[in-house]
Amino acid sequence: MEKTENRILLRKLWIAALGMFGFGFLMVPFYNKICEVTGINSGDAQVLAKNTQVDTSRTITLEFDANVDANLPWRFTPVQSSISMHPGEMVQVLYEVENLTDRDITGQAIPSYGPQLAAQYVKKIECFCFTGQTLKAGEKRQMPVMMVMDPSLPADVNTITLSYTFFVHPEANKAAHAAGQGTNG
Repeated sequence: MEKTENRILLRKLWIAALGMFGFGFLMVPFYNKICEVTGINSGDAQVLAKNTQVDTSRTITLEFDANVDANLPWRFTPVQSSISMHPGEMVQVLYEVENLTDRDITGQAIPSYGPQLAAQYVKKIECFCFTGQTLKAGEKRQMPVMMVMDPSLPADVNTITLSYTFFVHPEANKAAHAAGQGTNG
């Protein structure tokens, strides 16, 4: 009697497992059919959300400048000298930096803006200037800056210069020197 009950229970478990597998297998076509009938999530007709804060009636020229303090043996340049953008539009630009020495060095970039009032309208999302940058001996890399120009930028500002100057990062390089890495100069 107990064997019969176990067989019945095992058969029910198999039927339940097959039913769950079948249900899972049919979920995607079933979901697609429901969406097609109701018009929800209509696949090809989907449009990515647009940033309604972009002011396409205005174009701003963003110029890029790069400088290195005389005490930092690096080469530092913007990949592009300028771009055109609309207020509210997110843009990404690249700067390239190279350590010209045979030792690791940490530098820190400090931004400046022209005209100076532009600083309050440039909203950086990602920037190498947020932290010190350590370059290994001879290392060369590209570093991104992602930003949005606030649409409330005064209408008479049509060109903004974003300038970075890299300086030796004193605290990071003191620690490297103390650890024996800064012996060559």
